[in-house]
Amino acid sequence: MQPKSPSYRLYYALLFILLVVIFLAELIFGSVFIPIDRLYHALLHPKEADFAATILWSIRLPRACTALLAGAALSVCGLQMQTLFRNPLADPYVLGISSGAGLGVAAFVLVFSTGVWAARLPWALNLGIAGAAWAGALTVSFMVMAAAKRLPNTMSLLILGIMIGSAGGALISLFQYFFPASDLKMFVLWTMGSFGGVVGIPLAVMTVLVACGLAISIYNIKDLNVLLMGETYAKSLGINMNVVRNRIFVSTALLAGSVTAFCGPIGFIGIAVPHLARMLFKNANHRSLVPSVALLGACIMLLADLIAQLPGSQQILPINTVTALLGIPVIILIILQHRSHE
Repeated sequence: MQPKSPSYRLYYALLFILLVVIFLAELIFGSVFIPIDRLYHALLHPKEADFAATILWSIRLPRACTALLAGAALSVCGLQMQTLFRNPLADPYVLGISSGAGLGVAAFVLVFSTGVWAARLPWALNLGIAGAAWAGALTVSFMVMAAAKRLPNTMSLLILGIMIGSAGGALISLFQYFFPASDLKMFVLWTMGSFGGVVGIPLAVMTVLVACGLAISIYNIKDLNVLLMGETYAKSLGINMNVVRNRIFVSTALLAGSVTAFCGPIGFIGIAVPHLARMLFKNANHRSLVPSVALLGACIMLLADLIAQLPGSQQILPINTVTALLGIPVIILIILQHRSHE
């Protein structure tokens, strides 16, 4: 008889409870404190002309949902990248998707005068930025997928992704040189990341895209477990590596591309969360890791956004600043652990 695989239902339940608690805290705390009874009333009466209902439904609830989606998406994406490339420091943007999205936004800002749009048509500006970021991310994804058919292994793809990212960064710097001061400020703010403004149709589109990416990630679980043994072993089992890699790339494009398009490039979560999940579950099986990484990533991203809002203050920190402060200690710990094993 084979030993039963360990059950992690208690861990999942605790993570889910933690997620609910942080989600409620995100709704309660901010520049204006909403007591729990007012929050409950506002949730039941969304159309009531009340400041709590207005703040909740137009600002805090969409922001919390966006943070939840972004955390789950980037964390699962990072897990797949680390498994595919067998690199503990691989992140969702290792294939150059972040640079592609940034390049798309930079080209959009350079070609169109965003100052007029920001003043008269803010929704058109936000839609244009999201569309340009998506176009850049998808372009890079298709380039990588096309190259994957000709490259012999994933290490070559990793090098290609780094080169694409470097080329994209160089072009972005060149575009920034020609930006007017107002457009340069807008682009810099986009690169800092934000969950504000993703409401209505953009939030619905992001939800659908992230759901599709997560569904593909769940479908990839069996192949990801095989990849833990290496490409040679996977090929010996008759697995078509080009098909597997393309599925992972599609999932990466949907998850990381959607978050980058609507929220800007957000770093460190995709690297740190998979390692935290492995430490918690002490298991490399993706059947356990994928759901745990999604839950843990959502919790950490909600916590980061809650900290970024500086409850009780009118100021909001860039989300990238907070995720870096949370993620960098984890990365340092990972590096130290690997050095101790050498």
